[in-house]
Amino acid sequence: MIRHYEFRNKRLLETVSAGDVLVAINPESGEKQYLLEEYELDEHTLLSSLDPNELSRLEIEGDHNALILKVPKNYSAEDDYEFKVFSIGLFLFKKSLIIIMSEENNLFDPKLTAKINSPNDLLLKIIYGIIFHFLRHLKVISMITEELEEKISKAMENKYLLCLFTLEKSLVYYLNAINTNSVLIEKIRHNASRLHLGADDLELLDEIIIENTQCFKQAEIYSNILASMMDARASIVNNNLNVLMKRLNIITISLMVPTLVVSVFSMNVKIPMQNFPWAFAVIISISLLAMSLFLSLWKFFNKS
Repeated sequence: MIRHYEFRNKRLLETVSAGDVLVAINPESGEKQYLLEEYELDEHTLLSSLDPNELSRLEIEGDHNALILKVPKNYSAEDDYEFKVFSIGLFLFKKSLIIIMSEENNLFDPKLTAKINSPNDLLLKIIYGIIFHFLRHLKVISMITEELEEKISKAMENKYLLCLFTLEKSLVYYLNAINTNSVLIEKIRHNASRLHLGADDLELLDEIIIENTQCFKQAEIYSNILASMMDARASIVNNNLNVLMKRLNIITISLMVPTLVVSVFSMNVKIPMQNFPWAFAVIISISLLAMSLFLSLWKFFNKS
């Protein structure tokens, strides 16, 4: 699917005909061929834009510059606590910008894409928006982690522990994506003249570098905390299971004591009170007394 946008009154608006910005979302074979022939894009770079495992990089071409960026994937309940990343391609021409990505993603944040003056300005603000997208996901991961920790403190199974393992893996993917994006941003800074970046663009680029560094450090802190506490959380689950087994053993033993009393009086031999009318009540009373005595002794020795 291909969409067209144009700059109008310093804003980015969608249009029907070809404009300043072209966005191709999961292009089909015919659309890929159109992009290759009409805009003379490199086929390998175009396919790299749709490869989720591709690293961020900058390619200096003849009449345009190609950038591959890592973007956080929109989270859904079907992902089951796994936060993923994918790649997008940005092909920057002198007067236009082509964006190629494998799935729908809200790159044009209204707050960040206000007062757009040029494709260069839009390119930098898209990178800025990607950083804030990562930060929002990190906050969500932190909130989910806190909720899972509360559930783990009472859990008897590994269900919530496995969810934390999935979040830990997601943070590793995020760290790799943010780090490879930072390398790309540094390359943009070093090739500012080739990309025709002005003074305002360089000032915005410096802010992007600072924000991306803070984003990486925040993701690193979350990842280290989550990894360092995994053993402790696993021990909590094991301890909860041990406490449950201990309680079940006490219940089992406490039921064995009255069973022994009843079994003795149920033997097929002559025993006291076999002709006594209240024999059943007496045996039940002795059984309950024996069980109460056992539980009292267990509590006494357990406290000491």
